[in-house]
Amino acid sequence: MKQGKRTIAMALGFTLASMSVLSACSDSGSKGKSTGEAVTITHYTIDSPDRTFVEKLIPDFEKLHPNIKVKVTKTPYEQFDSKLQSSIAANNAPDVTSHWGYGGFMEYYNKGMLTDLSDIMKADGFKASDYSIPEDVMNIYKVDGKTYGIPLNSYVTVMLYNKDMFDKAGLSYPPTDYEDKSWTFDKMVDYAGKMTVDSKDLNQAQYGVDFGWGERDQRAQYFGANVYSDDTWKNGGKPSAVNLNKPEVIEAYKKLYGLIWDKKVSPTPAFSKSVAGQFGDPFLSGKIGMSVVGSWSLAASSEFNFKVGVAAVPQGPNQKTRSVLYVDPLFILKDSKHPKEAYEWIKYLITTDVQEKSIELSGGNPPVNQKAAEKYYANFEGIDPKQIKQVYEGAFKYGFESYNHLLSNYSQINELFINELAAVENGDKKVEEALPGVQDKITKLLERVNKQ
Repeated sequence: MKQGKRTIAMALGFTLASMSVLSACSDSGSKGKSTGEAVTITHYTIDSPDRTFVEKLIPDFEKLHPNIKVKVTKTPYEQFDSKLQSSIAANNAPDVTSHWGYGGFMEYYNKGMLTDLSDIMKADGFKASDYSIPEDVMNIYKVDGKTYGIPLNSYVTVMLYNKDMFDKAGLSYPPTDYEDKSWTFDKMVDYAGKMTVDSKDLNQAQYGVDFGWGERDQRAQYFGANVYSDDTWKNGGKPSAVNLNKPEVIEAYKKLYGLIWDKKVSPTPAFSKSVAGQFGDPFLSGKIGMSVVGSWSLAASSEFNFKVGVAAVPQGPNQKTRSVLYVDPLFILKDSKHPKEAYEWIKYLITTDVQEKSIELSGGNPPVNQKAAEKYYANFEGIDPKQIKQVYEGAFKYGFESYNHLLSNYSQINELFINELAAVENGDKKVEEALPGVQDKITKLLERVNKQ
């Protein structure tokens, strides 16, 4: 499918197994040593262990590339975008980074922040297959056939479930196979009802499902509705119209928030906030039967005090999309003074051995390198690696890249959605009462920012 000037694989129909056969020369691109005077490149990231672990990889890289020094700079998540913009404005831009803040690829691209890597990659003879990166994933960060980012990690949507709650309710475990069409949204809701105890007493209360599928503006897609006009993916992530007033979109949100306030099988924000304050994640409390989340939550599997399983996201009204993909690339900023050296650092980070090493050092980041992914699947105690692999395969096949990576000015859009839908999530407004106001504000916001 085309995303305007950009080619993007929206439904990734590959199978990971087909990516596993590599030539003996795999990863050879990272072994060449740099020439010329010694330079220092800056890798800008979030101040979080799952990102700052790259500091531990620097010594080996610098041994292979004695003329390149790597400096890691870091900042809290909330300040990531503002500090990046400030450094660019001060003519002190980092060399390598990713969209680890509120903004995403399209926002960076439309602001002219990114280096076109095509010539560097062509001169180097770069092939995604040499790093076991599926071409469909490489294509996500292309515009007009030019590459602006090289994928590093590939998160997907997964369903985690509490086996203890399933056992107590006498329910069979949900499947990992995305081709099992018996596992539907309605069946999930039925299961959730059998595990729910809707009580004001937090000690007694528990809920069957926490359906955190995608960002707020993306969740309607699961139900076969689209918040934005179809030309969004042809305009560089700039919608010409918003569809929050369309019946199918309204119905999608009613179905979503109906899990909380009508079916009463999903936790209220107050409940989630209460238990999250104690456990960090409501699912970790042991009071949630099923949780549809990003696969980064797998990294907490060792902290669960109950038996946990992984399953496919159930089939919903949208037959083509059941998973949200979160593919994190590495960019070289346009103001980088050392793009070739920065490129060598990126290549090093996507080699099989470094991606395997990064799984443990990061606490469970999923590698984009599919050869290294085999180690990732075996990284979670108590969960069968074959099941995780099957869930990943299905998620890629039925996946759509996250809106926060594809929409321009997403940080502002997302903030508005969070603020405006809070009344619905808290039960203070009905969907049909809130959406007209959201429609108006999002439309005005897009009219303003898309002119920039």
